[in-house]
Amino acid sequence: MDAFYASVEQVAKPSLAGKAVIVGGIGARGVVATASYEARVFGVRSAMSIGEARRRCPNAAFLSPRFGLYRQVSDTVMELLHRLSPLVEPLSLDEAFIDLEAGPHGGALDTARVTTIAVRLRADIHAATGLTCSVGAATSKLLAKIASEADKPDGLCVVAPGTERAMLDPLPVRALPGVGPATGDVLRRAGLDTVAELAAVDESELVRLLGQAHGHGLHVLAAGLDARPVVADRDAKSVSVEDTFATDLVDRERITRELDRLSIRCVERLRAAGRSGRTIVLKLRRYDFSTLTRSETLRGPTDDPGVVRETIRRLAAQVDVTGGVRLLGVGVSGLADFAQQDLFGGADAPAEGPEEDDAEPTGDEAAEPTLGRVSWSPGQDVVHEDFGPGWVQGSGVGRVTVRFEVPGGEPGRVRTFALADPALRPGEPLPLPGTGDAGDHPSGPADPGAPAPPT
Repeated sequence: MDAFYASVEQVAKPSLAGKAVIVGGIGARGVVATASYEARVFGVRSAMSIGEARRRCPNAAFLSPRFGLYRQVSDTVMELLHRLSPLVEPLSLDEAFIDLEAGPHGGALDTARVTTIAVRLRADIHAATGLTCSVGAATSKLLAKIASEADKPDGLCVVAPGTERAMLDPLPVRALPGVGPATGDVLRRAGLDTVAELAAVDESELVRLLGQAHGHGLHVLAAGLDARPVVADRDAKSVSVEDTFATDLVDRERITRELDRLSIRCVERLRAAGRSGRTIVLKLRRYDFSTLTRSETLRGPTDDPGVVRETIRRLAAQVDVTGGVRLLGVGVSGLADFAQQDLFGGADAPAEGPEEDDAEPTGDEAAEPTLGRVSWSPGQDVVHEDFGPGWVQGSGVGRVTVRFEVPGGEPGRVRTFALADPALRPGEPLPLPGTGDAGDHPSGPADPGAPAPPT
């Protein structure tokens, strides 16, 4: 999917269509999750600090993410992909591998047929969500992934069998998975700038430069060899949550309170996935950006918030927080499909977490509204008793500005209210036009010979 989070917001908010949109943490230490292509013109990129993004594109709409809505749209897209094959391997909410050979079209695949399927898929996704996607098709995961990036946004690239080298050779070495900035610098200093130059080097030279595992793996990829299968329903190895704070935490009691809150959030995610885990992990980043982790493995898997909370507290007590903490994280790994109850005698008793009204907002969550506290986050869904549904454009100095519009409608009017206006309350995301109607679109076996619609 193209600029997924930002594109969803542009479709959901008619006034933002064609405008620069940046989705991410809105706090002083927030980072960009996704930038629309209109914002990318100004050099805004994912993982850039929000401060830098504001300097480069001050007129953009800066919005907090709405992951619930993004998951709904992702489900619609994934349903369309599963109509093409039972072997769909999601990489994230907005990206997946599909093994067409395992689907209803597998017996009659050639370059023309694959192109027809891909064109129809793109049209069906657009009809179901209003969003564009870019599709790459090839004989391996490596080439399909590279092809999907070759013609973004709203692109299609099919690498016909036998043309793989022509696709790979001119690419920079950074196009290969596993070649980050550090590896790229090592290869550049060795005079290896393109995949063709990398493929021409003896494997022993790459092993000398990069080590046995990395050198061998890169030599195979540079040759265009990738036998990895598409694996459906890849199993998550861990569940975790973390927060970065606007100011460093120095008070041990405050740190404990934040860890209690994170423990509850982590268990909520764990239970939502129907899982439990044996290993509890604490992550902590100090004032000097040094990061450390501590973990404890239990006798059996658990999804009990009391167990997780008490384990995290024990781990935190072992850590020196002198000087301050800028990030805290709680995770559970060693996942299983069941929980072994009563690990520590009273573990199955309900755990008392911090009351929402008592928990202080931190980091990028500082603008999230909670019961008993008036606070509004840019992009947040709201409902007004008189004006209906809308979204927050901004707030400050005792006021909140709301634009009243709905997906699929016309750009709405803007109104300003007092922060504590009793007629204004948090709302739920409204579905995008067509979202959830994937079954009405013809991707898949129902009509395999039909001509593809124009795109």
